[in-house]
Amino acid sequence: MKRLPKTFGCPVELSVQVLGGKWKPVILARLKDGPLRYGELRRLIPQISDKVLTERLADLQQAGLVERDADGGGGYGLSMRGASLRPVLQSLYDWGTAQAGEMGAVIRAGR
Repeated sequence: MKRLPKTFGCPVELSVQVLGGKWKPVILARLKDGPLRYGELRRLIPQISDKVLTERLADLQQAGLVERDADGGGGYGLSMRGASLRPVLQSLYDWGTAQAGEMGAVIRAGR
């Protein structure tokens, strides 16, 4: 992740800078219910490549949103900062669920 600018014109700019991209919010949404091992994340997000998943996990760790399991088991979970995003992630999840039918989208739920 690039170094953050010191000044933003709007708080949403900071949020988008940290959470931006296709995969970061998806990874965080998968971790919001509890820690997952790397392989579980790959199974839950089959469209993401190993390289991109590894890079995005590193970005999220650098931003202080995700941390590795302390026991060395290879799992990832939300940090305290990341856990503060749970209501935001749940709202995005709920909105997507509610809008899917109207937009002709199919949601393949799974955990």
